[in-house]
Amino acid sequence: MNQQNNNSGKGNRVSVPEAKSALNNMKFEVANELGVNLKEGYNGDLSSREAGYIGGYMVKKMIEDYEKQMSK
Repeated sequence: MNQQNNNSGKGNRVSVPEAKSALNNMKFEVANELGVNLKEGYNGDLSSREAGYIGGYMVKKMIEDYEKQMSK
């Protein structure tokens, strides 16, 4: 069995369950900043590019926040 099969279905899990709502709020804030029309529930009308912008920008902001914390 290869590594990919061992991890299937684990990509979208939040490591800290308490962080789920914070990440969800962040997702909507980022979408708003980027001008992407994100709504509660199903967002199948978003392009892959729009969804990627949201996720990528979220990661960028999390890395920036982490780096600020580590520099203190």
